[in-house]
Amino acid sequence: MTHVLAVANQKGGVGKTTTAINLAAALALSGQPVLLVDLDPQGNASTGLGLERAARRGGTYALLSHAGVLETMIQPTEVEGLALIPADPDLAGAEIELAAAPRREYQLRDALASVRAEARYAFIIIDCPPSLGLLTLNGLVAADSVLVPLQCEFFALEGISQLARTIDLVKRALNPGLRLDGIVLTMYDRRNNLSDLVAADARGFFGDRVYETVIPRNIRISEAPSHGKPVLVYDPRSAGALAYLRLAEEFSERHQTPGKPPP
Repeated sequence: MTHVLAVANQKGGVGKTTTAINLAAALALSGQPVLLVDLDPQGNASTGLGLERAARRGGTYALLSHAGVLETMIQPTEVEGLALIPADPDLAGAEIELAAAPRREYQLRDALASVRAEARYAFIIIDCPPSLGLLTLNGLVAADSVLVPLQCEFFALEGISQLARTIDLVKRALNPGLRLDGIVLTMYDRRNNLSDLVAADARGFFGDRVYETVIPRNIRISEAPSHGKPVLVYDPRSAGALAYLRLAEEFSERHQTPGKPPP
């Protein structure tokens, strides 16, 4: 069975897209095929995997509007086992068009039904936009679970309760099977007492839903997207790359799908 994971946080700058890219890459390198769906109109996941904007025709906008063949939208990446449906330029207007569409919350779920049924991918990972609009709602309705990157800053922790309420509302009204997969602490700085305080508060409130693995502040993580590569490819020995490999291992253990060690 293909598991669909939405990576979501309505707050920007928390490491959401970075986590989606590098978790997807780490899972693919462990032998578990992954399809990454870039649902963010900014298209940062597509950029971070080296796909130029001019090559993003027939991406998630076409997917949501059922305006093409799904197979033609899926593009390979430099990472073996990792495929991408990019965010094409028209995605920015999709929320306005979706507002008048029948079954507007189910457009992505319906569009992905065939590739999910074929079970070619162990995981479909959806990189949601930093908002709680119709695009994110489509991601949550299409997903089995939600992974929430949480920056180790006070305001990020304050906003997570709103996302938790949204997940609960979606579960009750639109997607009864949806669950909170977990929370990943990102941009963790051991030299900063605030990071420890936010981590302690998150673990105190969410318990074992918070992953043991924390993603540190690391310059290689920040540099990698400008080279169109996940940090695991850009600098596989960096602290950031090793952290995402550990996160993928922990994620696989939670889903009982352990993979082989990456080469």
